[in-house]
Amino acid sequence: MYCPGIIAVMAGMYAVYHGPDGLKKIGKKINDLTRILYSNLNRHGIKVINNSFFDTIHFEIESDKIRPIAEKNKLNFNYVDENEISISINESTELDDIKQIVEVVCESTGKDYHFESESDFESIPNNFCRKSEFLKEEVFNKYRSETSMMRYIKSLERKDLSLNHSMIALGSCTMKLNAAAEMLPLSWKRWNNIHPFAPIDQTNGYQIVLNKLEKQLNEITGFHATSLQPNSGAQGEYAGLMVIRSYFKSINQTNRNICIIPSSAHGTNPASAVMAGMKVVVVGTDKYGNINEDELKLKAEEHSNNLAALMITYPSTHGVFESSIKRITDIIHKYGGQVYMDGANMNAQVGLTNPYQIGADVCHLNLHKTFAIPHGGGGPGVGPICVREHLSDFLPQTDRSKHKKFSVKAISSAPWGSAMACLISYAYICMMGSKGLKRATEIAILNANYIKKRIEKDYKILYTGELGRSAHEMIIDCRDYKEEYGIGVMDIAKRLIDYGFHAPTVSFPVPGTMMIEPTESENLDEIDRFCDALISIKAEIITCSKDDTHNILKNSPHTLETLTSEVWNHNYSRKEAAYPLPYLESNKFWPTVTRIDDAFGDRNLICTCNPIEDYIKS
Repeated sequence: MYCPGIIAVMAGMYAVYHGPDGLKKIGKKINDLTRILYSNLNRHGIKVINNSFFDTIHFEIESDKIRPIAEKNKLNFNYVDENEISISINESTELDDIKQIVEVVCESTGKDYHFESESDFESIPNNFCRKSEFLKEEVFNKYRSETSMMRYIKSLERKDLSLNHSMIALGSCTMKLNAAAEMLPLSWKRWNNIHPFAPIDQTNGYQIVLNKLEKQLNEITGFHATSLQPNSGAQGEYAGLMVIRSYFKSINQTNRNICIIPSSAHGTNPASAVMAGMKVVVVGTDKYGNINEDELKLKAEEHSNNLAALMITYPSTHGVFESSIKRITDIIHKYGGQVYMDGANMNAQVGLTNPYQIGADVCHLNLHKTFAIPHGGGGPGVGPICVREHLSDFLPQTDRSKHKKFSVKAISSAPWGSAMACLISYAYICMMGSKGLKRATEIAILNANYIKKRIEKDYKILYTGELGRSAHEMIIDCRDYKEEYGIGVMDIAKRLIDYGFHAPTVSFPVPGTMMIEPTESENLDEIDRFCDALISIKAEIITCSKDDTHNILKNSPHTLETLTSEVWNHNYSRKEAAYPLPYLESNKFWPTVTRIDDAFGDRNLICTCNPIEDYIKS
């Protein structure tokens, strides 16, 4: 669900700044240095295994002899096995680094050192050399100064409705504050210049922080052990289910492969279960949004011999604390299954209850939700799994951990996943403390119920708990508006942009609804503005024209270009379109794109590359 989109943006901007010529220059430097290293190793009688390469060479040498000498010179190599190592060159490598590598090789092999700074060896066969042009679009050939690049990035940033403008009430996403103090360590070289596979004795600082974070998460969840390896919530789900499968394998119950999942679950739940080799059995919910307990009993009993797990979100995806949660987990345990808790809504639990208390055996946490790692643009995500003691031996391996017979194989390429992002959550937990974390949970729930109270006369709240309250989020039902007023939930979402707000989660988990989650980060003024916007939109729904031409919701969002054009063919005013409430006059977000057909766009991809004529000319 949360791929590292923000990392992709950084990589894209790298290409924008350097352009095709700059990237070729960087690539040539890397390959030149790699060829120089290759030639010098050959001259010293070192057998290089690969003769075709761009930036990496493999060669034969006794690892035990070269390693202590290399580390004494503050060099780390990739030790493939006892007789082979590989070295990769990048744009930060200089000629002096190549000289040092050759010196270390000579010292470890007892050869006399000499060095030549050039190489005529061609490492890339001609048929692999790129002849075609690339990055021909204007954006990759325009911005070459830091000033122009900064302004280009700012022009893109102005198009985004983000947390630096207003609250983002995306349900099940927990778009809370990512405090500057938490983010600061990511810019420190002592953290960001460490390779994921650096020797343990060179990463003592990381080990201290990661171990402390694991203990903090154990305490918060009530569980015994934690793995920080999963890179996303979905990857955490997969890892947790694989832990359950490995546990059953260890007790000779490999037949257990049935995973019961509520119909209200996140879409990643059934996908993860299938990836883990399980068969999905769906259980319905009652009119209050709770798991149908009677149906669960029947299905658990029916599949008792093969029941592996129940995947459950608490509070539920419907925004309700299910009072029957312990009975539900007891049913699964009665028939030999394990309980997997999806941690998507952990922001409503911390300090008040925990997965252990409700009867779960394993859960994943979204550090990019509950514990303050930013995930705007899609990442980077961190989805650690926490387990009870009887499952701790089955956590994903790392190359540094002692191998255990039934432990899950690594599910991420790096031993501790997105280790640097973990610094954010560690700082968040340390600064908040146990009292602060509990207070945050209380405020998150309070904010959600305040919104519920303010808008419930205008919008039907689809599900509430036994006391008539929501958890940390709620679902508002907009389905009847289509028939009565001709207004769909997407019309409301688009109109919210005119009011300066990102839409809540639309049509999940129930089509035609909105799921609202304010988080604890928003103050009363901001929440009141959001409520005022929703209430104002409801009034517009009732009074607006049924004619699409004059329907203020159907025409939203209204761009500056539309509002300043000479022609205005609507029976509502430009001010009503742009400034429906007074607060917008001092803080207006201008959308740059008007209404698009979302569904059509999703189903009909349009190539944004240059027209075919450009390629014919070239």
